[in-house]
Amino acid sequence: MEIEVLTLFPEMFEGVLQSSILKRALDQGFVRISVRNIRDYTTDKHHVADDAPYGGGPGMVMKVEPIAAAIEDAVARHAPTPMLRVYLSPDGEPWSQALAEEFSRLPGLLLLCGRYEGVDERVREHFIDREISIGDYVLTGGEIPAMVIIDSVVRLIPGVLGNQDSTRQDSFSGIGLLDCPHYTRPEEFRGWRVPEILLSGHHKKIEEWRRQQSLLRTAQRRPDLLKALWDRLEKSDIEFLKACGYPKPPDEVM
Repeated sequence: MEIEVLTLFPEMFEGVLQSSILKRALDQGFVRISVRNIRDYTTDKHHVADDAPYGGGPGMVMKVEPIAAAIEDAVARHAPTPMLRVYLSPDGEPWSQALAEEFSRLPGLLLLCGRYEGVDERVREHFIDREISIGDYVLTGGEIPAMVIIDSVVRLIPGVLGNQDSTRQDSFSGIGLLDCPHYTRPEEFRGWRVPEILLSGHHKKIEEWRRQQSLLRTAQRRPDLLKALWDRLEKSDIEFLKACGYPKPPDEVM
């Protein structure tokens, strides 16, 4: 997979890409990530990449010319590999595990990091395929959202994780339940014991327990998720939830 990041602050990515799973994925050739400075595509001696907004108002707007040049250069570098061009924006499509799985199957991904009051609208209209938001809050720029997307996508590329089953058990994977509780040694700490079922060696019962714990955790913490996937639950799931006092969540939780 090829990933291009366009930003005014490329140094922000240095630590992230040189640590843990992302570093291993890069070293082993599962993904290639290039981080490019948009200022390198300016044509004036001061490398100005932003300007005051037409019509007045606070802040600065990132200029169309260097961004257009950077995107076109990135796309040309990877031709004929198609690059999905994504702008990180607070008013974009909400990021989700389902989108992470979709993006992990792409051959090429370009991430444009906004700053200040955002980018000239002509960038969004003519050079961007999709806009993505990582939540209903505002950050100082698109760099941290880009890191979130890179991390959540790369770990799903086959072979990146030592045990690919890990991704299938993650929260929001599968049908979308939250993950179950996890324990490791010691069996007892300050009187708090690991649930006996996990020590039993009975794999079918352990899987059943984990499924039920995921159902309970989702019902307790994210009733909106449970409501959205209710019709996809097994009959046994619904019976278990109802027995625990969790009928189908009302519409107002959506």
